[in-house]
Amino acid sequence: MSRPDISIMWQLYWSVRRELWENRSILVAPAAVGVLIIIGSAISAFRLPGRMNALDPSQHHEVIEQPYEFAALLLMFITLVIAFYYCLEAFQSERRDRSILFWKSLPVSDHTTVVAKACVPLLILPLVTFAATVVTHVFMLLFGSAWRVVPVLPMWTGLFFHLVAGHGLWYAPFYGWLLLVSAWARRAPLLWATLPLLALGLVERIAFNTSHFAFLLLSRFAGAPAEARVANPMSMTTAAPMQFLNSPGFWLGLAFYVACLAAAAHLRRERGPVS
Repeated sequence: MSRPDISIMWQLYWSVRRELWENRSILVAPAAVGVLIIIGSAISAFRLPGRMNALDPSQHHEVIEQPYEFAALLLMFITLVIAFYYCLEAFQSERRDRSILFWKSLPVSDHTTVVAKACVPLLILPLVTFAATVVTHVFMLLFGSAWRVVPVLPMWTGLFFHLVAGHGLWYAPFYGWLLLVSAWARRAPLLWATLPLLALGLVERIAFNTSHFAFLLLSRFAGAPAEARVANPMSMTTAAPMQFLNSPGFWLGLAFYVACLAAAAHLRRERGPVS
């Protein structure tokens, strides 16, 4: 690897570290939710024998697995909210507090900065969610003594594929759009992110009496192309991510995502602080 490549990777590494330092909620919020789930699981463990005795034996396995699925879904929801909020504030916060003047004075290109910010929802948050879920499940298993009942390894494998493919790559167009709006808008980025989408859907409905754009957004927000969608994310197999790669929507979404990042880098270079 040449020295320029090492320099760029080093800049990217420290830029990502800076994002984590400035946005502690990326790590703190999943950890806090995980602790609350563990406490609730410990309290529930004392009531579990009584609940099991009142149920039919055929329902025991389902009752034992439900808390683990709920824990994973709750952590995924929390980190998804964090991802959307982070993208909206990624450029707004540095422009609002005028720290953009300091960061732009450093020998780090706008493209490197944008890629570093894009790595947070695309890569960092899915990995943080996976790690928080695994740690939470381990403590729940210690309290519940359900190692032989709950298939944690297949569950974690399916969860990892879902987070990387679904919450990372499939949601990339949303992240790109929010980052672009954050770099462009002077204020109220949430309003500017939602109003154009609502306007497009309304114009299509009035002009053509169709809802293709709304269906496109809803199908994208569902977290997977229709052919790769599963009822339970933790039941996703290794074949499901291949359905992502074979989906035209996946590649079109990535193209839109890259275009948004390029536009965001250009806007960051041209725009300054906001009052």
